[in-house]
Amino acid sequence: MSIETTAADLDQTRPPLWSWALVPAVLVTTSAVALYGFQERWIGYAMLGAGLVMAAALDRPLFRHLLLIALGMVIISATPLKADLSNAGVVRFITALTAAVVVPYLVMRFVFRERVIQFPTRKGQRWSRAEWTYMAIVLALGYLVLPLYFIGSGVYENWPPVPDPNNIVRLFLGVNFVGLWDELFFVCTVFALLRPHFRFWQANLMQAIVFSSFLWELGYQFWGPALTFPFALLQAYVFQRTKSVPYIVAIHLSFDAIIFMILVHAHNPGLFPIFVTA
Repeated sequence: MSIETTAADLDQTRPPLWSWALVPAVLVTTSAVALYGFQERWIGYAMLGAGLVMAAALDRPLFRHLLLIALGMVIISATPLKADLSNAGVVRFITALTAAVVVPYLVMRFVFRERVIQFPTRKGQRWSRAEWTYMAIVLALGYLVLPLYFIGSGVYENWPPVPDPNNIVRLFLGVNFVGLWDELFFVCTVFALLRPHFRFWQANLMQAIVFSSFLWELGYQFWGPALTFPFALLQAYVFQRTKSVPYIVAIHLSFDAIIFMILVHAHNPGLFPIFVTA
């Protein structure tokens, strides 16, 4: 592959509906279920290794891109993902997640000399009416559905109590950091690296598996995947259409603002008593 390869260069021809390349890609992405869902690290690492070996034998560009995805996933797996608002927990969490985005990007940019991972901003373009409408729909659905999930299932207990303003601020910052990171890793990195090799819907399904598995370990359990999996699919679809990281981040952080208020309300019923479905 030539120096300074971009995603557009790789995506000039439509990938076939079926190829053997799907097998290593599925192995790498579904290893997230073992790594984060069941927390069976060695099974997950074995799946990653098998996928990479197979990709190396089939397609060198695919191998490089799956290697970057695997690198980020291994970095994430090195630290517990359960919410921890202590100083050590916050530093450990931020360091691991930041490295999971930065390290693959730097390897791609300065070792592989590619530009497949990009963070387009669509600078200077205003949101369309459809984009504003979609944002309103997301907020309305989040307001109505999320309290039923977090409070009705008791899953809010996967997040620590926030008895004082200091912990409330930490929770707010943590929820927003994870929301921003989700889009930079799952959409701008995992999806972007898969997209040149596979049809849109195939790459989207694979990134959604990684996305949902990560959020499961983070605390979105019980029937959480019924929410997180469709959300992951929609975010990649919106990114594919808008080519705007700020827009998908705005959607995610708006959603997360509701989640933050629900978590605070669930632990402190006197705060944010605004949810009719709580």
